[in-house]
Amino acid sequence: MKKILLILLVCAFSFTKAQVWDSVKTAKLFGKNIGAMIIYDKTKEKYYRYNQPRAAERFTPASTFKIPNSLFGIESGVIPDENFVIKWDGVKRWRKEWNQDNTLASAIKVSCVPYYQEVARRLGREKSAKYLKDMGYGNCLIGDKVDMYWLDNSLKISAEEQVAFMKRFYDYKLSFANRTVDIVKSILPEEKYKNSRMKFKTGTGTKEDGVWIAWLVGYVENKGNVYFFAFNVEASSFEKAAKLRDKIPRKILKQIKVLN
Repeated sequence: MKKILLILLVCAFSFTKAQVWDSVKTAKLFGKNIGAMIIYDKTKEKYYRYNQPRAAERFTPASTFKIPNSLFGIESGVIPDENFVIKWDGVKRWRKEWNQDNTLASAIKVSCVPYYQEVARRLGREKSAKYLKDMGYGNCLIGDKVDMYWLDNSLKISAEEQVAFMKRFYDYKLSFANRTVDIVKSILPEEKYKNSRMKFKTGTGTKEDGVWIAWLVGYVENKGNVYFFAFNVEASSFEKAAKLRDKIPRKILKQIKVLN
């Protein structure tokens, strides 16, 4: 434990005089939970990385892939705009919001897997593969099922790569029309604070060994600056992973006054 804390202290740095990263407090927030977090300060062009080795390790993106999947759908014309409806297929699933017709805007907010699976089927393997390659998204692999590859551990991405993707997404540096990016930005879930706004996407799935992994990926706009972040954590159950995902990264962002 002492060795881990020493490594964290070596990696820590200040964002501003008022925003000092306390790596000991960060380690306490994670506790015994295995995870990683990266934050990039756009104005200062600086990174903070918690648990660097894990931050470079690739995992299933799970529902954080709804960001690129939305881009794919709009850019290809499969989805004309955020109001496009895909009808419920009549199959009852565990989340009631999925058991109804959804638009793109509502589907991303309730993380409706069936909606995005239908988008992927309509898009097809060839176009999906091209978009993945053009973006350089993680390992760019689709696997056997075109409607499951971001959930079945075929496609994998690291926290480092998630932040790099969000930076290019925010700055219109992906190979998509500005209109496409603007629509996806507008429909991302958000939280508003007094001096900041967070746009984000969650994702929760399992690794090959059955261990749950949860993501929180996005960016915070704060007083003319932008902070990009990616967080992941492991847990023994969906409920525990989701709870850690919802709690730890927000506490860290508030601790360094990115969220305020």
